[in-house]
Amino acid sequence: MSAINISKNNFQSEVINSDKKVLLDFWAPWCGPCRMVVPIIDEIAKERSDIKVGKVNVDEQPELASQFGILSIPTLVVMQDGKVVNQAMGARPKEAILRML
Repeated sequence: MSAINISKNNFQSEVINSDKKVLLDFWAPWCGPCRMVVPIIDEIAKERSDIKVGKVNVDEQPELASQFGILSIPTLVVMQDGKVVNQAMGARPKEAILRML
């Protein structure tokens, strides 16, 4: 499965109501470290059918970024049952992202 673009319109259905853990990548196209993380996030999305992977473009979704208190990007957030269970700021290697799950 590929990563889903998350917006305020599908946040409830794709994230809050998900029966799987959700890995959210808060990013922006102009962010260098974000561009380094994108291929890793896409790889995890394809390899792990047991989780849902979503991307939140902070420029297009400022309400979601604000709701999560995103001050720096990339920020990775792991959610389960509609609650944040893990969060990390900055680019991370794949192994570190997988350990968050």
